[in-house]
Amino acid sequence: MEVMFHAPLRLTQLVLPQMRERRAGSIVQVTSMGGFMSFAGVGIYSAAKGALELASEALAQEVNPLGIQVLIVEPGAFRTGFAKPAALAISSAIPDYAATAGAVRDGLPDSDQQQEGDPDKAAAAVLATVGRPGAPLRLALGPDAIQGIRGKLAQVAADLDATAELGSNTGFDS
Repeated sequence: MEVMFHAPLRLTQLVLPQMRERRAGSIVQVTSMGGFMSFAGVGIYSAAKGALELASEALAQEVNPLGIQVLIVEPGAFRTGFAKPAALAISSAIPDYAATAGAVRDGLPDSDQQQEGDPDKAAAAVLATVGRPGAPLRLALGPDAIQGIRGKLAQVAADLDATAELGSNTGFDS
């Protein structure tokens, strides 16, 4: 949480006064597709990225009227060294989770430098979006991120449809 949530917010707090004074600027927060969705084995990572994502969503509403853009970047798997065995804090195996979190724990180090995402192309996409009139709040990067986020949105819509009647009938009776 310190590195992936508190530090980016602190940096944002430090630059905002000058941006407010100029009535211009761009804040780029790199979250992850894992900040919009989560899966077994990465819950804590996703919680930190998701916290930054939601704080940035609120920040955008606060500063957009002041001419300040917020861009939430949601990359999927890119060849960045993220999955290098030395960079990962991997917990001990728990047999009950072998098929879920264990699969991620065991497979992530093997994915290092095999990811489909090209960091240079990701950077170019961010630069093409920052400062663009009418730019979106979110920029998903990589086919895996786009597919995963679309899948999450479809699942949320299906859950909402399945429970809408129950949820709609929870108010006080007139």
